[in-house]
Amino acid sequence: MKAVQLQKYNKDLKVTVNEISVPTIQADEVLIKVAYAAITPLEKLTITGAVKLIQDYPKPVTLGNELSGTVVEVGQSVQSLAVGNVVYTRLPITRIGAFAEYVAVKADLVTTIPKNLDVKSATAVPLTGLTAYQALTEELEVEAGKTLFISSGSGSFGQMAVPLAKSMGLKVIISGNTRAKEAFLEKGVDQYIDYTEENYWEVLSDVDYVIDTLGPKEFEKELSIMKSGGKIVSLINAPNKAFAEKQGFSKFKTLLFTLVGQKFDRKAKAQGVAYRFIFVRADGEQLKVITDMIERENIVPAVDPRIFNIDEIETALDYTFNQRTNGKVLIQFDTEYAH
Repeated sequence: MKAVQLQKYNKDLKVTVNEISVPTIQADEVLIKVAYAAITPLEKLTITGAVKLIQDYPKPVTLGNELSGTVVEVGQSVQSLAVGNVVYTRLPITRIGAFAEYVAVKADLVTTIPKNLDVKSATAVPLTGLTAYQALTEELEVEAGKTLFISSGSGSFGQMAVPLAKSMGLKVIISGNTRAKEAFLEKGVDQYIDYTEENYWEVLSDVDYVIDTLGPKEFEKELSIMKSGGKIVSLINAPNKAFAEKQGFSKFKTLLFTLVGQKFDRKAKAQGVAYRFIFVRADGEQLKVITDMIERENIVPAVDPRIFNIDEIETALDYTFNQRTNGKVLIQFDTEYAH
């Protein structure tokens, strides 16, 4: 089968399309014929080696973190899924490989796609949905009635995070672009700050929770709007001691991450705020909760109309990371699913 593989870390987003064997499954796994896989920010971080401190992959490694497809083989001990089920998943950090024609994955990390979505749009859910869910429930440990701010929240992450946060009883404020304003107000956002017209750090204060999607340059501005005792979680800043301890890393790695993240910890502590970093993991039970929410709220994530095939992978990576897209960019593997 064909698979997109990384031979060595590089800054130019260079990958290769190789012929490799179809994986054989264990008793607790299913074999999925991949319909679509999505290109996510993690691909760039993986190719460039930016996450090698967290997960250093032996090369060559098949890339890709989230996918949709059809179950074509079921392990002996699997009860939850059957051949023919149309499913989706975020693959485990240690065993990525969605950019391939077939993928073997533990059945408990897989669930059937939401009834209100087609296979294409479902592909855009797992990574973003799980990131939002884990950020809210595990890192921020949100409490109903409190206020959440999401910086630059009008993209695919906000599409998942906003309805989740509202369902947890939070007051939700986001900053974003002009064209997304009405759509997010319809989703129940309590306050939408158009960043072309006003600066969130000049109009907000006493915020309990912040989800940072913008990185180090925004960190102090985000802290300035928070109340003492609040929590901020970043999707892209540096990991820190709390992250390393939660992952159960070695003493050496924990010390390393303590040093890497200490400037963020220090700045947050000066404001009376706790800093957290998230690197989203696979979780089938959480994906079922997200699936139920997507069906209940009729959430349809945005997918870019331009669909690529595996041989166009380098063009697809360039398009995703260097050009303006309109939703998640997908690679199509199963030609039975029409563009």
